[in-house]
Amino acid sequence: MAKFLAELLGCALPSKGASAVLESKSHSRVGLKSSTKQKTTIFSTLASEKPLSDCKKEQQWKLPMYSSITPVCFTSPLIEKPIGKESMPQTPPFSAMFDSSGYNRNLYQPADDSCGGLYYHDNNLLSGSLEALIQHLVPNVDYYPDRTYIFTFLLSSRLFMHPYELMAKVCHLCVEHQRLSDPNSDKNQIRKIAPKILQLLTEWTETFPYDFRDERMMRNLKDLAHRIASGEEQTYRKNVQQMIQCLIRKLAALSQYEEVLAKISSTSTDRLTVLKTKPQSIQRDIITVCSDPYTLAQQLTHIELERLNYIGPEEFVQAFVQKDPLDNDKSCYSERKKTRNLEAYVEWFNRLSYLVATEICMPVKKKHRARMIEYFIDVARECFNIGNFNSLMAIISGMNMSPVSRLKKTWAKVKTAKFDVLEHQMDPSSNFYNYRTALRGAAQRSLTAHSSREKIVIPFFSLLIKDIYFLNEGCANRLPNGHVNFEKFWELAKQVSEFMTWKQVECPFERDRKILQYLLTVPVFSEDALYLASYESEGPENHIEKDRWKSLRSNLLGRV
Repeated sequence: MAKFLAELLGCALPSKGASAVLESKSHSRVGLKSSTKQKTTIFSTLASEKPLSDCKKEQQWKLPMYSSITPVCFTSPLIEKPIGKESMPQTPPFSAMFDSSGYNRNLYQPADDSCGGLYYHDNNLLSGSLEALIQHLVPNVDYYPDRTYIFTFLLSSRLFMHPYELMAKVCHLCVEHQRLSDPNSDKNQIRKIAPKILQLLTEWTETFPYDFRDERMMRNLKDLAHRIASGEEQTYRKNVQQMIQCLIRKLAALSQYEEVLAKISSTSTDRLTVLKTKPQSIQRDIITVCSDPYTLAQQLTHIELERLNYIGPEEFVQAFVQKDPLDNDKSCYSERKKTRNLEAYVEWFNRLSYLVATEICMPVKKKHRARMIEYFIDVARECFNIGNFNSLMAIISGMNMSPVSRLKKTWAKVKTAKFDVLEHQMDPSSNFYNYRTALRGAAQRSLTAHSSREKIVIPFFSLLIKDIYFLNEGCANRLPNGHVNFEKFWELAKQVSEFMTWKQVECPFERDRKILQYLLTVPVFSEDALYLASYESEGPENHIEKDRWKSLRSNLLGRV
């Protein structure tokens, strides 16, 4: 995982003539090409542990996006009126938790705050001991935590403890403090607190369902849910059953998705192997499968949204989790780095880039290669219009791979004006300022959308991870007094929550199984095969290229 992240975070948009953008997993540069110069990026000069106020000063020039992007916000607290036995608090869709008025970090202290260890400023929770933060998560008769706090703490707590450890503590507090284990306890008291505890469990299972793949999590959940449902209220039993059934369905869907990914991966074949067994004249290309660039952009959006939907918010944190300096008993957190869905999405970006390069390098005739380049330029433009920035960048990356960019005679026949505009939009200078402006426009369009098509926002994923990485690494998790730096985690939750809104958009376009099958399963060239195809199309220009061409012909084709 460390290598995966290091390669991912060293990304930069390649220029024409750069070496291959994306490579096989054994020697991959995930995302975009990393610079050959000594890396003096923000990731090699990360701030040492310091207060967030100091980090913010540095971010003014390192990450200008934070001052320019309109932050999302959580709306009012979940429970706005006392809960009677007839009313259960409901978890709204994630999109309902946000609006464009600003980020609400207000957490009002309960009238009787016996937790202690929490530091507030202007009613904003800035820091606290880990134990106090855990107690702040657990509801009581007169208090239910704000949804912003629930999401932020469940997201960030895994930097300090396993989710199953947190669940065990929460269950203990619920049982002991609320006297659920006492058969003689006041039934009116239980009637008041039970729906709040059930709501907390529901929010956890709906927002972080993958935590419950751990048997210890599921065991604690069922135990606490059973205590709630064992009373006289039929409604509680029904709600507990619905919660657990919904969770099981989500976990089953995830398992099915992972099986499909594994099947696709196991059947992948190098395109060169296929060409050796099939004459090229009967090989299909992308244009014969889908001649309309807009239709292909729609199908790419289907794949993007499906894969985004399976990424859990916790994966962004688990990708960067490290040892807690105050926890001497745990020597390694590597087992927590469950980021398979995040990695699968990055691998899709790699595949699409290689697919674009393969489709361009494969045709024998120059005019056919030029037509393919123009086709992908049109697809990229349609992706931009849809708001699918990840496919847009993957296509641009594929066309900027060295085996493609060196085809000078082919490019001479291409009308590149539209491509130049797209490259300008995704220009990495000024910390991707042009792209961030376009993303902000797409996000605003999504907030005021009148149709499902206008809701689509698919960010350039490698850059999103890079931003979250910098935010996580740029400031300390703990303050000098040992408190958890919760101000930092508000910012982390703000970025992840915006992604959560985007990933839940349903794709409005009609699925075309034939096109989707081609995009997901058609063999693509390896890097060496791409270079060989490129040299076969337009011969080597110098001795280095000639030597490499001879070596590739010998190794891949068995020719001299």
